Amino acid sequence: MNYGTLIKKHGTSLLGALFVLIACITLFKYTIDRGWINDSMKIGLGLLFGTGLAIAGFRLQHRPIVSQIVMGLGASLLYMTVSFSGIFYGLWDSMTVLLGMSVITIAAAVYAYRFDSRLLMNIALLGGLLSPLTMRPETDQVFALFVYLLVINCAFLYLSIVKGWTELRTAAFAGSWLLYTVYFFQFNPLLDGFWSMPIRYALAAFLFYQIAFLVSSWKNKLSFDGLNLYLSVANGVLFGFWALLIWKNDLHYAYPLIFIGLVFMLSGFVVNRLVHKVDAAVSVYWTVGLLLFLLALNQAGNGMEIKPLVNVFVWSIISIVLLVLGRINKWLAANLISVAIWIIVGFYWYIVTWSTPRGEWFGVYIPFLNWGAVAWMLLAAIGFYYATSMNMSGLKAGSNRLLANIYATLSHLIIGGLLTRQIENIFTEYFNGSSGIYMKLTLTVTWGVYALLLFLWGAYRRESWFRWFGSAVLLLVAVKAIFMDLSGKESLYKVVVLLLLGVISFAISWINNKWGEGEAQKQKQHQSQNHNSNPNPNPDPNQLP
Repeated sequence: MNYGTLIKKHGTSLLGALFVLIACITLFKYTIDRGWINDSMKIGLGLLFGTGLAIAGFRLQHRPIVSQIVMGLGASLLYMTVSFSGIFYGLWDSMTVLLGMSVITIAAAVYAYRFDSRLLMNIALLGGLLSPLTMRPETDQVFALFVYLLVINCAFLYLSIVKGWTELRTAAFAGSWLLYTVYFFQFNPLLDGFWSMPIRYALAAFLFYQIAFLVSSWKNKLSFDGLNLYLSVANGVLFGFWALLIWKNDLHYAYPLIFIGLVFMLSGFVVNRLVHKVDAAVSVYWTVGLLLFLLALNQAGNGMEIKPLVNVFVWSIISIVLLVLGRINKWLAANLISVAIWIIVGFYWYIVTWSTPRGEWFGVYIPFLNWGAVAWMLLAAIGFYYATSMNMSGLKAGSNRLLANIYATLSHLIIGGLLTRQIENIFTEYFNGSSGIYMKLTLTVTWGVYALLLFLWGAYRRESWFRWFGSAVLLLVAVKAIFMDLSGKESLYKVVVLLLLGVISFAISWINNKWGEGEAQKQKQHQSQNHNSNPNPNPDPNQLP
C-alpha cells in the first residue's frame, strides 16, 4: 500500500492517534507541573503503559490497522518516557537514553520490517518527535537530545530506504531541524568561539542528512533526482542559515558558503561517478555548489587595495576548473561558462589594472615578475589555450576556426596590455624624473614588437587575419612615431627608436615573404595532388575504355 492510499483510507485514524498522543503528552506534563506523583512513579507508569499498549497491539494482529495504531501509541508513550527521563529533567544519563532509545526503536523497526507495518512507524515517529518538542525541556540536556534524535533518524531513515517509505525520511528530517530550532531559541546557548556546541550539532545534522540522502538515492536504483535532491538542497539551506547566524561575530560568511559549496560539488562528483553521466542531480549539485563557491570567493580580499588583483586570480582559476570539467566530462555548458568568465575578467582587468597596486613580490618592483604581470600572463595563457586546443562540440570546423581567431585576438590584446603596463611601471619606478617623451618612445618600440608578434602568430597558425591585425598595429605605430613622437626637440633616442622600428618593419617583411612562399608551395602541392588524382581531365570521347 502506497502512502497516498494509506492516508486516504486511514487518514482519520492517524489524526485520531495524533490527538491521543498530544493528550497523553499534555496530561503527562500536567502531572509534572502539579507534582501529583514523584519522578520514579512517572517513569514507571510511562514504561508500564507504553509496554502494555505495545503488547496489546501485538495481540491484535488479526486486526492489522488497529494493531499498528495501538502499537504506535505504545511506542510513542515509551519515547515520551525516555524524553522526560533523559531530556526534560536529566534523570537518566546519556548512555541510558541511548540504550532505552535503541531498544524501543530496534523493536519497532524489526516488527515493522517483518510485517510491513507502515502505519506503526508513522505513529511512532510522530510520537518520538512530538514528545521533546511539546514538553520543552527545562534543563539543557543537549547531548541527550542529540543521542535521542540520532537513534530515531538512523532507524527511520533505514526503513525509509529499504522499504521505500519516503514520508519517514521527510518527517525525520523536518522534525529534527525543528527540534534544533526549539533548542536554540529556548536554551539560548553560548555562541562564544568558533567551535561552539550549537555549530557542532548543526554541522553533524547537515553532514548526516547529506550522506543519508545520497545513500537513499543510491539504493533507489541510482535515482538521485526527485525528493532526495530537494531535501538535500533544503538541508544545505538550513545549515547555511544556522551557520551564518551562529558564526556572524566569529567568522566571515564567505567561509560557510565555501564549505557548503564544496560539499555540494563533492556530492555532484560522487553522483557523476555512480551514474557515469551529467544528469539533473549532478547539474543541480554542481550549479548550486559553484554558485555558492563563487559568491564566497568574490568576497576574498575585501577592504584591501589589491582586491581587483585577487578577483582576477580567483575567477581565472574558476575558469580553468570549468575548462577542465568540460574537457573531462565533455560538458559544453562548462566550456561556455569558462569562456564567458575569461572574457568578462579580461575586460574587468583592462579597466581596473591602471589603478591597482602592482603586487611586488619582495618589496622591489621587478618588471614582469610581479602579481600584476602574472595576472596578465595567466589571462593570456588561458586565451591561447582556447585558441589552440578547444573545439566546441556541435559546431562546424569553420565556426570553431572563427572562435579560435577571436580567442587569439583577445589574448594578443592582453599581451599588448601587459607590455604597456609593465613599460609604464618601469618608468614610474626607475625613471620617474625622466622626460615623458622617453616613455612614449619606448612604448612605440614596444608596440612595434607587439605588431611583430602578431605576424609571427599569424605565420605559425596560418591565419591571414593576424597579418591584417599586425599591419593595422604597425600603421598606428608609424603614425604615432612620425606625427607625435618626433614633434619637439630632436634627440639621439628618437633616432634609435626609428632605427628599431625600421628593423621591426624589415623583420615583418621577411616573415611575410616566408609566409607567402609557404602558402604558394602549399597551393602548388594541392594542385599537384588534384592533377595526379585526375591524370586525363579531358579524355578523347572517341577513345575506347
